[in-house]
Amino acid sequence: MKKLFFIIFLLNVLIAHAIPINTEFFKHFNDECFEKYIQEALENNHDLKQANYRVEQFRYEISNQFAKQLPELAVGSNYVGASVPTGDTNVLIKRNSYILPFRAIYEPDFWLKNRDKTLSKKKLYKASLANQKATYISLLTDIANTYINILLFDYLIQKQKEIVADKKQNRDFNKNKYNFGVISFIDLNDIFSELDSQKVLLENLIKQQKTNLYNFASLIGRSAYNCENIERGKLENFEYQKVIPTCIESDLIYLRPDLIEIENQLKSAKIDIRVAKKEFLPSFNVFGFLGFDTAGGGNFFNWDSSFAYLFAGLTQDIFKGGAKFANLKIKKTRYYELMEKYLQADLNAIKEVVNALNLIKQDTLAQDYSKNQVDYETKNYLASKRKLKSGTISKIEYLQNKNSLNQKEQLFAYVRANRLNDYFTLYKALGGEL
Repeated sequence: MKKLFFIIFLLNVLIAHAIPINTEFFKHFNDECFEKYIQEALENNHDLKQANYRVEQFRYEISNQFAKQLPELAVGSNYVGASVPTGDTNVLIKRNSYILPFRAIYEPDFWLKNRDKTLSKKKLYKASLANQKATYISLLTDIANTYINILLFDYLIQKQKEIVADKKQNRDFNKNKYNFGVISFIDLNDIFSELDSQKVLLENLIKQQKTNLYNFASLIGRSAYNCENIERGKLENFEYQKVIPTCIESDLIYLRPDLIEIENQLKSAKIDIRVAKKEFLPSFNVFGFLGFDTAGGGNFFNWDSSFAYLFAGLTQDIFKGGAKFANLKIKKTRYYELMEKYLQADLNAIKEVVNALNLIKQDTLAQDYSKNQVDYETKNYLASKRKLKSGTISKIEYLQNKNSLNQKEQLFAYVRANRLNDYFTLYKALGGEL
């Protein structure tokens, strides 16, 4: 039986936490490591677990409010020490006795006020589910962006190390030229300075890479101490295998969790206004009391030793009209505030979707132009390589062409990473409905 209860409880928790999140989108980037980390984050990220617990709180708020619609029954056990007159008396009361009272209170919901309060809680629960979904989408987007940055810096560091190595060769060649009096001392110093500036760039890239690794480890629920062991693919292979749409149906925008959250908050606020109006109506209360005692001559739990009474009637507050009127105004202004919040969120949603589509368009064009630059520099590099073999150019000129190619490839990597990040920006702007 205990196992059965545990299984039922576990199923309830899983159902409560089951929210429709489009994780299939992340499986089309030709990177198994990326897919694995998305799943790992869904299981281990503590921000997601906090969001789950917030939803549970709202779910139990519904149960708590619903319980207020039910009758209240209480029982007590009281000792009574009584001092009775001495001498001749007809009062038959024991000096030491016990009273066992049963008390029942019930407010029939004639005006459906308590029912409306429960409906309001249900709308807030739906709002919390939307907030939970927004938390999931935001986390998945952060993971994707950070992972791309890690791949980007892997590539940039590799190219920067090649640039530093080539600059060292260039320094050595020019030292020989200086020794033979071909170049001046100032020219040699400039070459040393350029090498150090490239080393600074390399250290900055390594610093930014480590920062991204620390952030990524935290996002997937790992310690930053183990970030160096994070397995990953290569930027060159990371690419979306499907087609990103160039236009979006407007209906998809209204599936965003932030809009759904505010929409349900609006519905809850509207119900709260209705409840505030019903507070002006009288309340109907039923109060019942049944007690058993040992003070008289009867036995405990015997009708001869029992006493009972029942009250039923309407109750109307007299001096609380101002407070109720103020409460109604508060609920109305809260509703108007949420309405303005919804309208602004709607504008922001359209702006974010349009902006994401524009970013994809412009960064795709920028990537094409950057790719053309890489192709031009590659041709120049291959031509200089042939000239070096034929002895028509020096090794220094060859290294300059190679360095120019590496820099253009670094720029291309930046532009390509921006385009890929734009895909996840669009995913977030559409509330995961991509």
